[in-house]
Amino acid sequence: MSWVLLFFAGLLEVAWALGLKQSAGFTKLWPSVFTAVTMAASMALLGLALRHLPLGTAYAVWTGIGIVGTALVGMLVQGEPAGALRLVSIALIVAGIIGLKVLTPA
Repeated sequence: MSWVLLFFAGLLEVAWALGLKQSAGFTKLWPSVFTAVTMAASMALLGLALRHLPLGTAYAVWTGIGIVGTALVGMLVQGEPAGALRLVSIALIVAGIIGLKVLTPA
């Protein structure tokens, strides 16, 4: 269950990163509220997952999901470049996340 919580915490990290972009530096009310709520929810789920997962592993996986998800959404939705080296770099992060998951009990 801790891994499921951690996965959703990572997805919420992607959501708040997108909200942060839309908030224009916290100058737009509703995107700012969305960002704050998703940020708090992401941290809460991370905290719950940390009850049963090692800190280093959980934090690395959480940020990795956020990094990969935000980069992919940036490329697919925001029109950011999707060059071969960028995609290879994202794949390496995914490999690291999988490696941490496989090597960590729970």
